[in-house]
Amino acid sequence: MNKPHAETSDQIIQRHDAYLINCYPRYRATMVRGEGCYLYDNQGAHYLDLFAGFGAGLLGHCHPDVVTAITTQAQTLLHPGNLFHTEPQTLVAEAIARHGFAGRSFFCHSGADANEAALKLARLYGKAKPGSQDPANGGRFKVICTYQSFHGRTFGTMPATGQSTVARRFEPHLPGFVHVPYNDAEAVAACIDDQTVAVMAEPLQGEGGVIVPDDAYLPALRSLCDRHDLLLICDEVWTGCGRTGQWFGHQHWNIEPDIMTLAKGVGGGLPVGVMCARGKLADYFDCALQDGVVHASTLGGNCASMAASAAVLAVIERDGLIDHARKMGQYARDRLAKAFLDCKNIKSIRGLGLFIGIELNQPAKPVVEQCMAAGILVNAAQQSIIRLAPPLVVNQNQLDVGLDVLEALIRKL
Repeated sequence: MNKPHAETSDQIIQRHDAYLINCYPRYRATMVRGEGCYLYDNQGAHYLDLFAGFGAGLLGHCHPDVVTAITTQAQTLLHPGNLFHTEPQTLVAEAIARHGFAGRSFFCHSGADANEAALKLARLYGKAKPGSQDPANGGRFKVICTYQSFHGRTFGTMPATGQSTVARRFEPHLPGFVHVPYNDAEAVAACIDDQTVAVMAEPLQGEGGVIVPDDAYLPALRSLCDRHDLLLICDEVWTGCGRTGQWFGHQHWNIEPDIMTLAKGVGGGLPVGVMCARGKLADYFDCALQDGVVHASTLGGNCASMAASAAVLAVIERDGLIDHARKMGQYARDRLAKAFLDCKNIKSIRGLGLFIGIELNQPAKPVVEQCMAAGILVNAAQQSIIRLAPPLVVNQNQLDVGLDVLEALIRKL
């Protein structure tokens, strides 16, 4: 049992608030340990984590293979700088290619970092292949994105993100971003002009509320991009590395993006972002071909983070977690659908694999807070949607424990 610490949560929180900027709406709990699908606070309480640190804990907390990989690597080499080759980077890049993205990788620290790299690469492609109506030869630069998308909070990714709450207060924004409704390929087609260089989309919208597109949507985007010489950028920060029951979310629709970005779970709890580019597109970042460094990250691809990432990908493959995520996700959705068949409080239940959205007809936050009080961690998105993104190692019994609580609370609304 996790023993209470001598210092109370209130005392720790008071010290915390005195020295940290209050950027996050934190719960009044101080976590001190994690194991598998559980978190433990400093007062001895434990919580079943069905959201896995916004998806970062893909294998749960402190998976033994990941811990061993990190500690072993830390005793050997942490980071020599990116002027040297290191095997951990190679192992991760090879695994990504082996599991379905036959391109080359750039390593950084987060999803926003990875998406920044993707947008910069698209800008270089647009300059190399300008539109026919571009007399100044400034290059194509417009990127078509979607409403309710989330690509990051940096100055480059903020205007790509299709949520006004993210970008407000930071005007003027970088130009060149156009937004259309998600799951509407015709709207994308209507926005394409001589200055368009790319279409950026999530295979499933994550922050938008776990929105699963129609089967024709991503193939239609791929077709439009091929027809107009545009890059298709798939933001797989949420959907990559088995979360949806495929290695990468776009594989559900048998398409291949030109650029793919990864983060969250790929690091197993350490900060890892990846931007992957197919074929000769990667050459636009090649320092030898471009006469100097075009894009870089001082600590991107450090050995400790790469060792963790390599372990994550190896465990997913070894333990059959892609299939497990598919089965457990189907079980959870089927159970929820049966439980709420005639429930007036539910609008829809959706998702793929272990990424599930439950849309209510009222605010979701009270349910999330009551779940927390009952020792179950879930998340709210877009006001009325409860999101579940448990570790891929979650078992049916753990799902039942969490869903028992969640279903009971929703019925009480």
